[in-house]
Amino acid sequence: MHRFFIPPENIHTDQIEFNGKCAHQIARVLRLKEGDVCIALNNLGNEVAGRLEQVSPDKCLARVIEKRSADEPHVTLLMMLCLTQREKFEWMLQKCTEIGAAGFLPVISQRSLVQGKTETLAKYERWQMILKEAAEQSGRGMIPQLLPPANLKEAVMNTRDEYALRLIPWEDEKQTGIKTMLREGNPAQVALLIGPEGGFSAEEVETATDAGFLRVTLGRRILRMETAAVVSAALIFHELE
Repeated sequence: MHRFFIPPENIHTDQIEFNGKCAHQIARVLRLKEGDVCIALNNLGNEVAGRLEQVSPDKCLARVIEKRSADEPHVTLLMMLCLTQREKFEWMLQKCTEIGAAGFLPVISQRSLVQGKTETLAKYERWQMILKEAAEQSGRGMIPQLLPPANLKEAVMNTRDEYALRLIPWEDEKQTGIKTMLREGNPAQVALLIGPEGGFSAEEVETATDAGFLRVTLGRRILRMETAAVVSAALIFHELE
């Protein structure tokens, strides 16, 4: 069943109104017809099923048939991803959204392939669309939050109070596995800091640990950053959900 994030004010007591790009997608791309059922999401944790009564590229109307709470993860996961080439970074946004991440914080580290905040912010409109489409496709009830880019020191300091558990996978950590840390605390909020292609410097790891991040290993293999991001996110939800 097709799912669409729309403004909350377009969801009325008995009727759902789809406008703009959403209406065009329903009528022209998906070619849905009157009588078909789709789901409207208000990005506030609720979803409404409606049966289409009017279909056109400019406006579609649906009669409300069911309202319910969206099935969102109980764990709030912030993915702190060091910036890299566009295709790789966007792939991580998409896949981690599908897995259940609640937010993303682009991080500029010493070895990040992208070093500028301005050029990063220029990509946000595209990235917001990627998050929205991934959330719709994967059955999410909310679009993950995309935070402003920050350098590593800013990023680790700004997450100190909000997240009960903060983890930094590091190839030089040989003892403490990520599952061990998750099982000990069973936290409701987790921040996960994923390093760039060249890894973190020892100084950066020290900065993170001084701010309260815990070093963990993902196993004996050295993973690419995009693999580490997806594996870590999947392990967190597997253990805590």
